[in-house]
Amino acid sequence: MKFTAEQIAGILEGTVVGDPNVEVSKLSKIEEGTEGSLTFLSNLKYTPYIYTTEASITIVNADFEPEKAISTTLIKVEDAYEGFSKLLEYYNQIKLNKSGIEQPCFISESVTRGDNIYVGAFAYIGDNVILGDNVKIFPNAYVGDNVVLGENTVIFSGGKVYSDCIIGNNCVINSGAIIGADGFGFAPTKDGGYTKIPQIGNVILEDYVDVGAGTTIDRATMGSTIIRAGVKLDNQIQIAHNVEVGKNTVIAAQTGVAGSSKIGENCQIGGQVGIAGHLVIGNNVKVQAQSGIGRNVKDNEILQGSPSFGYSDWNKSYVYFKNLPKLAKTINELEKKVDGNN
Repeated sequence: MKFTAEQIAGILEGTVVGDPNVEVSKLSKIEEGTEGSLTFLSNLKYTPYIYTTEASITIVNADFEPEKAISTTLIKVEDAYEGFSKLLEYYNQIKLNKSGIEQPCFISESVTRGDNIYVGAFAYIGDNVILGDNVKIFPNAYVGDNVVLGENTVIFSGGKVYSDCIIGNNCVINSGAIIGADGFGFAPTKDGGYTKIPQIGNVILEDYVDVGAGTTIDRATMGSTIIRAGVKLDNQIQIAHNVEVGKNTVIAAQTGVAGSSKIGENCQIGGQVGIAGHLVIGNNVKVQAQSGIGRNVKDNEILQGSPSFGYSDWNKSYVYFKNLPKLAKTINELEKKVDGNN
Protein backbone atom coordinates (compact mmCIF):
# COMPACT_ATOMS: atom_id res chain seq x y z
CA MET A 1 0.00 0.00 0.00
CA LYS A 2 1.20 3.47 -0.86
CA PHE A 3 0.25 6.76 0.79
CA THR A 4 1.09 10.30 -0.23
CA ALA A 5 2.21 13.00 2.16
CA GLU A 6 -1.08 14.78 1.55
CA GLN A 7 -3.09 11.67 2.49
CA ILE A 8 -1.06 11.12 5.66
CA ALA A 9 -1.41 14.76 6.66
CA GLY A 10 -5.17 14.40 6.22
CA ILE A 11 -5.27 11.40 8.56
CA LEU A 12 -3.16 13.18 11.19
CA GLU A 13 -4.64 16.66 10.67
CA GLY A 14 -1.11 17.90 9.98
CA THR A 15 0.58 20.32 7.60
CA VAL A 16 2.84 19.29 4.71
CA VAL A 17 6.15 21.12 4.23
CA GLY A 18 7.63 19.90 0.96
CA ASP A 19 6.21 17.70 -1.80
CA PRO A 20 2.57 16.76 -1.00
CA ASN A 21 2.59 14.07 -3.70
CA VAL A 22 5.63 12.10 -2.51
CA GLU A 23 4.68 8.49 -1.75
CA VAL A 24 5.71 6.03 0.96
CA SER A 25 5.05 2.30 1.28
CA LYS A 26 7.07 1.32 4.38
CA LEU A 27 8.17 2.56 7.80
CA SER A 28 11.68 3.11 9.11
CA LYS A 29 13.77 4.51 11.94
CA ILE A 30 14.97 8.00 11.13
CA GLU A 31 18.62 6.92 11.13
CA GLU A 32 17.81 4.01 8.78
CA GLY A 33 15.41 5.83 6.44
CA THR A 34 15.40 4.93 2.76
CA GLU A 35 13.56 6.29 -0.25
CA GLY A 36 9.87 5.41 -0.06
CA SER A 37 9.84 5.14 3.74
CA LEU A 38 8.05 7.13 6.44
CA THR A 39 9.70 8.01 9.75
CA PHE A 40 9.25 10.46 12.63
CA LEU A 41 11.29 12.74 14.90
CA SER A 42 10.17 13.31 18.48
CA ASN A 43 13.32 12.76 20.58
CA LEU A 44 15.64 15.76 20.24
CA LYS A 45 18.79 13.62 20.42
CA TYR A 46 17.87 12.22 17.00
CA THR A 47 17.61 15.67 15.42
CA PRO A 48 20.93 15.39 13.49
CA TYR A 49 19.52 12.45 11.54
CA ILE A 50 16.81 14.58 9.93
CA TYR A 51 19.49 16.27 7.83
CA THR A 52 20.88 12.96 6.57
CA THR A 53 17.88 10.64 6.49
CA GLU A 54 16.81 9.32 3.10
CA ALA A 55 13.23 8.76 4.29
CA SER A 56 10.75 10.34 1.89
CA ILE A 57 8.48 11.67 4.65
CA THR A 58 9.21 12.59 8.27
CA ILE A 59 6.58 13.41 10.89
CA VAL A 60 7.77 16.20 13.21
CA ASN A 61 6.39 18.39 15.98
CA ALA A 62 4.63 21.55 14.84
CA ASP A 63 7.33 23.80 16.31
CA PHE A 64 10.22 22.11 14.48
CA GLU A 65 12.21 24.40 12.19
CA PRO A 66 15.20 22.95 10.29
CA GLU A 67 18.49 24.79 10.73
CA LYS A 68 19.83 23.71 7.34
CA ALA A 69 18.66 22.06 4.12
CA ILE A 70 16.74 18.78 4.27
CA SER A 71 15.60 16.43 1.54
CA THR A 72 12.73 14.74 3.39
CA THR A 73 9.16 16.08 3.18
CA LEU A 74 7.88 17.11 6.60
CA ILE A 75 4.44 16.58 8.07
CA LYS A 76 4.00 18.86 11.06
CA VAL A 77 1.63 17.70 13.82
CA GLU A 78 1.05 18.69 17.43
CA ASP A 79 2.85 15.60 18.79
CA ALA A 80 5.05 13.59 16.40
CA TYR A 81 5.20 10.46 18.55
CA GLU A 82 1.44 10.41 19.08
CA GLY A 83 0.88 11.08 15.38
CA PHE A 84 3.16 8.23 14.32
CA SER A 85 1.40 5.89 16.76
CA LYS A 86 -1.98 6.93 15.33
CA LEU A 87 -0.68 6.18 11.85
CA LEU A 88 0.54 2.74 12.94
CA GLU A 89 -2.91 1.96 14.29
CA TYR A 90 -4.52 3.15 11.06
CA TYR A 91 -2.13 1.01 9.01
CA ASN A 92 -2.79 -2.00 11.23
CA GLN A 93 -6.54 -1.65 10.79
CA ILE A 94 -6.13 -1.64 7.01
CA LYS A 95 -3.78 -4.63 7.11
CA LEU A 96 -6.23 -6.65 9.21
CA ASN A 97 -9.31 -5.55 7.29
CA LYS A 98 -10.24 -9.03 6.12
CA SER A 99 -13.75 -10.30 5.52
CA GLY A 100 -15.47 -13.36 4.16
CA ILE A 101 -15.27 -17.08 4.84
CA GLU A 102 -12.23 -19.02 3.66
CA GLN A 103 -12.39 -22.70 2.87
CA PRO A 104 -11.92 -25.24 4.24
CA CYS A 105 -13.29 -24.29 7.68
CA PHE A 106 -16.12 -25.52 9.90
CA ILE A 107 -18.95 -23.25 11.04
CA SER A 108 -21.88 -24.85 12.82
CA GLU A 109 -25.29 -24.19 11.28
CA SER A 110 -26.46 -22.82 14.66
CA VAL A 111 -23.93 -19.99 14.67
CA THR A 112 -25.35 -16.44 14.76
CA ARG A 113 -23.27 -14.22 12.51
CA GLY A 114 -22.88 -10.46 12.61
CA ASP A 115 -22.03 -8.32 9.61
CA ASN A 116 -18.62 -8.22 7.93
CA ILE A 117 -17.08 -11.18 9.75
CA TYR A 118 -13.94 -13.00 8.69
CA VAL A 119 -13.22 -16.70 9.25
CA GLY A 120 -9.86 -18.02 8.07
CA ALA A 121 -9.07 -21.43 6.62
CA PHE A 122 -9.13 -24.44 8.99
CA ALA A 123 -10.87 -22.47 11.75
CA TYR A 124 -13.54 -24.27 13.81
CA ILE A 125 -16.65 -22.59 15.23
CA GLY A 126 -18.93 -24.75 17.36
CA ASP A 127 -22.65 -24.86 18.11
CA ASN A 128 -24.69 -21.85 19.25
CA VAL A 129 -21.79 -19.41 18.96
CA ILE A 130 -22.67 -15.72 18.61
CA LEU A 131 -20.33 -13.62 16.45
CA GLY A 132 -20.69 -9.84 16.66
CA ASP A 133 -20.14 -7.44 13.78
CA ASN A 134 -16.61 -7.24 12.36
CA VAL A 135 -15.34 -10.27 14.28
CA LYS A 136 -12.18 -11.73 12.76
CA ILE A 137 -11.16 -15.34 13.35
CA PHE A 138 -7.85 -16.16 11.71
CA PRO A 139 -6.78 -19.56 10.32
CA ASN A 140 -6.49 -22.54 12.67
CA ALA A 141 -8.36 -20.79 15.48
CA TYR A 142 -10.89 -22.68 17.64
CA VAL A 143 -14.15 -21.37 19.08
CA GLY A 144 -16.09 -23.85 21.23
CA ASP A 145 -19.82 -24.28 21.74
CA ASN A 146 -21.94 -21.47 23.23
CA VAL A 147 -19.18 -18.86 23.01
CA VAL A 148 -20.02 -15.18 22.55
CA LEU A 149 -17.57 -12.95 20.65
CA GLY A 150 -18.37 -9.24 20.81
CA GLU A 151 -18.06 -6.69 18.03
CA ASN A 152 -14.61 -6.00 16.52
CA THR A 153 -12.97 -8.82 18.46
CA VAL A 154 -10.03 -10.60 16.82
CA ILE A 155 -8.74 -14.13 17.42
CA PHE A 156 -5.39 -14.62 15.73
CA SER A 157 -4.15 -17.87 14.24
CA GLY A 158 -4.03 -20.70 16.73
CA GLY A 159 -6.01 -18.88 19.43
CA LYS A 160 -8.55 -21.03 21.28
CA VAL A 161 -11.71 -20.11 23.15
CA TYR A 162 -13.29 -23.06 24.95
CA SER A 163 -17.01 -23.58 25.38
CA ASP A 164 -19.32 -21.17 27.21
CA CYS A 165 -16.82 -18.32 27.44
CA ILE A 166 -17.95 -14.74 26.86
CA ILE A 167 -15.63 -12.31 25.07
CA GLY A 168 -16.54 -8.62 24.96
CA ASN A 169 -16.20 -5.99 22.27
CA ASN A 170 -12.86 -4.88 20.82
CA CYS A 171 -10.85 -7.69 22.39
CA VAL A 172 -7.68 -9.21 20.93
CA ILE A 173 -6.68 -12.82 21.53
CA ASN A 174 -3.22 -13.49 20.14
CA SER A 175 -1.78 -16.67 18.66
CA GLY A 176 -1.56 -19.64 20.98
CA ALA A 177 -3.62 -18.05 23.75
CA ILE A 178 -6.14 -20.35 25.42
CA ILE A 179 -9.28 -18.97 27.02
CA GLY A 180 -11.31 -21.35 29.18
CA ALA A 181 -9.02 -24.36 29.71
CA ASP A 182 -9.87 -26.40 32.80
CA GLY A 183 -8.69 -24.96 36.08
CA PHE A 184 -6.08 -26.94 38.06
CA GLY A 185 -8.51 -28.73 40.34
CA PHE A 186 -7.67 -32.15 41.80
CA ALA A 187 -8.65 -33.79 45.10
CA PRO A 188 -6.23 -36.24 46.78
CA THR A 189 -7.49 -39.80 47.25
CA LYS A 190 -6.77 -42.29 50.02
CA ASP A 191 -4.49 -44.33 47.76
CA GLY A 192 -2.21 -41.34 47.11
CA GLY A 193 -3.65 -40.44 43.74
CA TYR A 194 -5.79 -37.53 42.62
CA THR A 195 -9.36 -37.20 41.38
CA LYS A 196 -10.17 -34.43 38.93
CA ILE A 197 -12.68 -31.87 40.12
CA PRO A 198 -14.95 -30.91 37.19
CA GLN A 199 -14.51 -27.31 36.10
CA ILE A 200 -17.99 -26.22 35.05
CA GLY A 201 -17.60 -22.42 35.06
CA ASN A 202 -16.40 -20.14 32.27
CA VAL A 203 -14.21 -17.15 31.48
CA ILE A 204 -15.53 -13.64 30.88
CA LEU A 205 -13.43 -11.02 29.12
CA GLU A 206 -14.99 -7.58 29.22
CA ASP A 207 -14.43 -4.95 26.51
CA TYR A 208 -11.00 -3.84 25.23
CA VAL A 209 -9.06 -6.74 26.76
CA ASP A 210 -5.82 -7.79 25.06
CA VAL A 211 -4.49 -11.31 25.66
CA GLY A 212 -0.89 -12.00 24.65
CA ALA A 213 0.47 -14.97 22.73
CA GLY A 214 0.67 -18.19 24.72
CA THR A 215 -1.30 -16.80 27.67
CA THR A 216 -3.76 -19.13 29.40
CA ILE A 217 -6.87 -18.07 31.32
CA ASP A 218 -8.52 -21.01 33.09
CA ARG A 219 -12.26 -21.44 33.42
CA ALA A 220 -13.77 -21.24 36.90
CA THR A 221 -14.57 -24.32 38.92
CA MET A 222 -18.00 -22.71 39.36
CA GLY A 223 -19.00 -19.20 38.33
CA SER A 224 -16.57 -17.19 36.21
CA THR A 225 -12.95 -16.21 35.89
CA ILE A 226 -13.29 -12.50 35.07
CA ILE A 227 -10.94 -10.15 33.24
CA ARG A 228 -12.38 -6.65 33.51
CA ALA A 229 -12.49 -3.96 30.82
CA GLY A 230 -9.23 -2.54 29.53
CA VAL A 231 -6.94 -5.20 31.00
CA LYS A 232 -3.74 -5.87 29.02
CA LEU A 233 -2.07 -9.25 29.44
CA ASP A 234 1.39 -9.88 28.01
CA ASN A 235 2.61 -13.17 26.52
CA GLN A 236 2.89 -16.43 28.48
CA ILE A 237 0.84 -15.48 31.52
CA GLN A 238 -1.10 -17.99 33.63
CA ILE A 239 -4.42 -16.84 35.13
CA ALA A 240 -5.93 -19.62 37.24
CA HIS A 241 -9.55 -20.53 37.93
CA ASN A 242 -11.88 -18.02 39.61
CA VAL A 243 -9.35 -15.19 39.45
CA GLU A 244 -10.64 -11.67 38.89
CA VAL A 245 -8.45 -8.96 37.35
CA GLY A 246 -9.70 -5.38 37.79
CA LYS A 247 -10.14 -2.94 34.93
CA ASN A 248 -7.15 -1.29 33.24
CA THR A 249 -4.64 -3.49 35.05
CA VAL A 250 -1.55 -4.49 33.05
CA ILE A 251 0.45 -7.68 33.66
CA ALA A 252 3.82 -8.45 32.07
CA ALA A 253 5.05 -11.77 30.69
CA GLN A 254 5.50 -15.02 32.62
CA THR A 255 3.46 -13.92 35.61
CA GLY A 256 1.33 -16.54 37.34
CA VAL A 257 -1.80 -15.84 39.36
CA ALA A 258 -3.09 -18.73 41.48
CA GLY A 259 -6.74 -19.62 41.94
CA SER A 260 -9.39 -17.32 43.42
CA SER A 261 -7.12 -14.29 43.87
CA LYS A 262 -8.62 -10.88 43.17
CA ILE A 263 -6.49 -8.14 41.61
CA GLY A 264 -7.73 -4.56 41.75
CA GLU A 265 -8.00 -1.80 39.18
CA ASN A 266 -5.14 0.10 37.53
CA CYS A 267 -2.44 -2.22 38.86
CA GLN A 268 0.94 -2.65 37.17
CA ILE A 269 2.48 -6.09 37.62
CA GLY A 270 5.95 -6.82 36.28
CA GLY A 271 7.28 -9.93 34.58
CA GLN A 272 7.74 -13.29 36.33
CA VAL A 273 5.67 -12.26 39.33
CA GLY A 274 4.03 -15.05 41.34
CA ILE A 275 0.75 -14.36 43.16
CA ALA A 276 -0.49 -17.01 45.59
CA GLY A 277 -4.11 -18.12 45.72
CA HIS A 278 -7.09 -16.63 47.57
CA LEU A 279 -5.44 -13.21 47.98
CA VAL A 280 -6.84 -9.72 47.52
CA ILE A 281 -4.63 -7.20 45.73
CA GLY A 282 -5.82 -3.60 46.07
CA ASN A 283 -6.17 -0.88 43.46
CA ASN A 284 -3.21 1.02 41.95
CA VAL A 285 -0.71 -1.54 43.22
CA LYS A 286 2.71 -1.81 41.54
CA VAL A 287 4.68 -5.05 41.75
CA GLN A 288 8.27 -5.16 40.51
CA ALA A 289 9.48 -8.03 38.33
CA GLN A 290 10.19 -11.46 39.88
CA SER A 291 8.39 -10.62 43.11
CA GLY A 292 6.42 -13.21 45.06
CA ILE A 293 3.13 -12.11 46.59
CA GLY A 294 1.96 -14.26 49.51
CA ARG A 295 -0.27 -11.85 51.43
CA ASN A 296 -3.13 -9.45 50.84
CA VAL A 297 -2.00 -6.09 49.46
CA LYS A 298 -3.54 -2.71 50.27
CA ASP A 299 -4.31 0.01 47.73
CA ASN A 300 -1.36 1.97 46.29
CA GLU A 301 1.39 -0.31 47.63
CA ILE A 302 4.63 -0.73 45.67
CA LEU A 303 6.26 -4.11 46.26
CA GLN A 304 9.44 -5.97 45.41
CA GLY A 305 11.17 -9.15 46.52
CA SER A 306 10.27 -12.76 47.16
CA PRO A 307 8.50 -12.83 49.49
CA SER A 308 7.71 -9.25 48.61
CA PHE A 309 7.81 -6.26 50.95
CA GLY A 310 7.82 -2.49 50.60
CA TYR A 311 9.73 -1.28 47.54
CA SER A 312 11.69 1.46 49.38
CA ASP A 313 12.53 -0.96 52.22
CA TRP A 314 13.68 -3.52 49.65
CA ASN A 315 16.02 -0.97 48.03
CA LYS A 316 17.50 -0.03 51.42
CA SER A 317 17.94 -3.69 52.34
CA TYR A 318 19.61 -4.45 49.03
CA VAL A 319 22.51 -2.18 50.01
CA TYR A 320 23.19 -4.62 52.85
CA PHE A 321 22.46 -7.75 50.79
CA LYS A 322 25.15 -7.00 48.24
CA ASN A 323 27.70 -6.09 50.95
CA LEU A 324 27.15 -9.20 53.08
CA PRO A 325 30.51 -10.81 52.09
CA LYS A 326 32.38 -7.64 53.12
CA LEU A 327 30.40 -7.36 56.34
CA ALA A 328 31.10 -11.02 57.17
CA LYS A 329 34.83 -10.50 56.54
CA THR A 330 34.84 -7.42 58.79
CA ILE A 331 33.04 -9.30 61.56
CA ASN A 332 35.50 -12.21 61.31
CA GLU A 333 38.46 -9.82 61.55
CA LEU A 334 36.94 -8.09 64.58
CA GLU A 335 36.30 -11.45 66.27
CA LYS A 336 39.96 -12.41 65.73
CA LYS A 337 41.12 -9.14 67.24
CA VAL A 338 38.83 -9.62 70.24
CA ASP A 339 40.05 -13.21 70.72
CA GLY A 340 43.68 -12.03 70.40
CA ASN A 341 43.20 -9.43 73.10
CA ASN A 342 41.74 -11.93 75.58
